[in-house]
Amino acid sequence: MKIVCLLGSPRENGNSTMIAERFCTTAQKFGAEVQTFTLNELNYRGCQGCMACKMKLDRCAVEDDLTQVLEAVREADALVLASPVYYWDVSAQAKAFLDRTFSYLVPNFHTAPIPSRLEPGKKFVLVLSQAQADESKFTDIFPKFDYFFRAYGFDETRLVRACGVGAPGEVRERQDVMAKADQVAKELFDRH
Repeated sequence: MKIVCLLGSPRENGNSTMIAERFCTTAQKFGAEVQTFTLNELNYRGCQGCMACKMKLDRCAVEDDLTQVLEAVREADALVLASPVYYWDVSAQAKAFLDRTFSYLVPNFHTAPIPSRLEPGKKFVLVLSQAQADESKFTDIFPKFDYFFRAYGFDETRLVRACGVGAPGEVRERQDVMAKADQVAKELFDRH
């Protein structure tokens, strides 16, 4: 299984990063090959709204550091996207990536029976960490990602979420969250 892991936190040792790293380490124990990109270290722009991916090309026309990431996701069996919750949503780094995935959709995606250019059957894991301890807050984030990635042909989407972790590295003490990361990695590998 090929996994692409995208770290959307600007913090080097952020909580979402630590959860994603735990997931990937567990997946590697089951034989997964993991390629990790730290989005904050890349130089890229958001979607330019040029529509070239619908009119001229079968990929994003913007050539920057995200080009290799988009191609890696195209070739992967699973995608892990990790982000802290900033201003009631994923980080700007993660959102810019999501916007650029518009290029995965075929030109007539609104009416096409298969709207995606990607091979079906991929897996998606969203890793979120938030300082807000109230688990009822920010529950709208995962359904949006579930919607997008199912449209891209991902047949299974999962959430690993840590609430009440704000200080960098705080999630290390949360064995419940780390156990959830291990469990999701094992379940996805067993089904592959």
